[in-house]
Amino acid sequence: MIKILILCIVIVIVVLLLTLLTTNKAYKYEHTVDPIDDDQLRDDNCEQRNK
Repeated sequence: MIKILILCIVIVIVVLLLTLLTTNKAYKYEHTVDPIDDDQLRDDNCEQRNK
């Protein structure tokens, strides 16, 4: 019975560490935004003016 309890505690600790590692890595990820093409920007402005 003690062996099963120890195994469960070890599994919980491993899952907790992996969760913290993954979350930490996700927060460090730098998101980027693609620049808008001039053609697309002009098309959007024309559509807004026509409404």
